[in-house]
Amino acid sequence: KQIHENDNIEILTHYFCLELITQHHLGKHVDKSSEDINCYGIYAFNTELNDVEKILANVTVMASGGAGHVYSNTTNPVIATGDGMAMVYRAKGKIRNMEFIQFHPTALYNPGEYPSFLISEAVRGFGGVLRRKNGDEFMYEYDKRGSLAPRDIVARAVDNEMKKSGDDFVYLDITMRKKADILKHFPNIYAKCLSIGIDMTKDFIPVTPASHYMCGGILVDEFGKSSIKNLYACGEVSSTGLHGANRLASNSLLEATVFAHRIYLSALENYKNNTIAEDIPEWNDEGVVQSNEEILVTHNLRETQKIMSDYVGIVRSDFRLDRAMRRLYLLFEETEEFYKKNKVSVKLCELRNVIQVAYMIIKSAKARKESRGLHFTTDYPDHSKELIDTII
Repeated sequence: KQIHENDNIEILTHYFCLELITQHHLGKHVDKSSEDINCYGIYAFNTELNDVEKILANVTVMASGGAGHVYSNTTNPVIATGDGMAMVYRAKGKIRNMEFIQFHPTALYNPGEYPSFLISEAVRGFGGVLRRKNGDEFMYEYDKRGSLAPRDIVARAVDNEMKKSGDDFVYLDITMRKKADILKHFPNIYAKCLSIGIDMTKDFIPVTPASHYMCGGILVDEFGKSSIKNLYACGEVSSTGLHGANRLASNSLLEATVFAHRIYLSALENYKNNTIAEDIPEWNDEGVVQSNEEILVTHNLRETQKIMSDYVGIVRSDFRLDRAMRRLYLLFEETEEFYKKNKVSVKLCELRNVIQVAYMIIKSAKARKESRGLHFTTDYPDHSKELIDTII
């Protein structure tokens, strides 16, 4: 309410950011080795007018969220397509530790629902036990803490059980607790389960892992500055280093608050000294046509998500990563060719970004020759002695 009442703040609700404006758009060569890349603003797609507009700024802040929709199952909202990470990578900015993706072990298994409904870890903290379809408890076979083990261990265990059995889910059992206590602590989860015919006070809850949080992202310093001048990033799109290789629950909320404030302080001090280049061109879409083949977009998105879920999920291997990269490259070529010939749309641009982020995840995962935190590979199951960031 305060934001809407502030005359100095203009909210553009019907825009989709396409690209960062840098020296590249002035015809100058920019690559990963360039140390003086400047951000002058963005090209944004006006979804009401179906036109691309140039929006210039002395300071740009990227706060576009995560990339859960790179995978078939996710707890993220549908807008979490990694747009900010993809744009910065295309602008030759530095990206860090994209292999560290947190999978929540207990999303509600409900085919057709997308995104997935989250069954809170608090249910396990309240005494919930993970079971196979036959009712056997299995977590003590993986960790002495049983169902109270950390997310990454539980997610790997559930993934392994599903792969062994061929089932699409395991069960979460909280029926040992009194109904009144369950209703008091988990009213929303109870109502959701009941809406699909599951009474969690009597029935086991079918659960499956889902992508939940991206610990990597745009490399920033302690003030949220990216490797591109005049561009800041905060929230899930950024890699502050705070989460390391695995995020503790809710730390991301503190991170977003602290770094947003630090960015404000830094930008306030520096923005007047920033200059915007002259003669920045308008968006050029000469020669493109309106697409009547949107099926390519929806198909390639589903195929990308399937590749990532099958080969670049909770447990990885060199073989799976190589296979994923080969298949992803075909989708990349198809999509880029389609993008160059057709007018932009939100769905097409989101697909480009999903494929770009998928590539970054695979490239980063292939580079890490160890298992650490959220990255587990059967070819390198142990920690290496050195702590090394993956920067691309």
